[in-house]
Amino acid sequence: MRTTYMAKANEIDRKWYVVDAEGKTLGRLASEVASVLRGKHKPTFTPHVDTGDHVIILNASKIELTGKKLTDKIYYRHSNHPGGLKQRTALEMRTNYSEKMLELTIKGMLPKGSLGRQMIKKLHVYSGSEHPHQAQQPEVYELRG
Repeated sequence: MRTTYMAKANEIDRKWYVVDAEGKTLGRLASEVASVLRGKHKPTFTPHVDTGDHVIILNASKIELTGKKLTDKIYYRHSNHPGGLKQRTALEMRTNYSEKMLELTIKGMLPKGSLGRQMIKKLHVYSGSEHPHQAQQPEVYELRG
């Protein structure tokens, strides 16, 4: 009788993937990258083990948002001091902090807790088309849809 396969941390083979964000929709790109970071694209996926791969996202500043999100969507942060609520529109985030915008979106789609913090470390976002990870020999990852 066969038992269910459970991946172990020392058995995981991690790959590196490159994703070009130019012309892609923010949410659709983020959900698929979160799935790769989590390892759900592999047959050896185990929910309580980080089986995911490294993902490099290029051209983050050329990401698309649909509808009126550029002006209506607001990103909040707080300094933990009274009156310390800061806010930025999606247009400000895309022009000035495009890497942070993508990281926040993908982080929200990962598990909460120590496993999610471990997974988000495998994400590398760059606003331009260059990256310093050539030594890892990343493969181009084609997004579905």
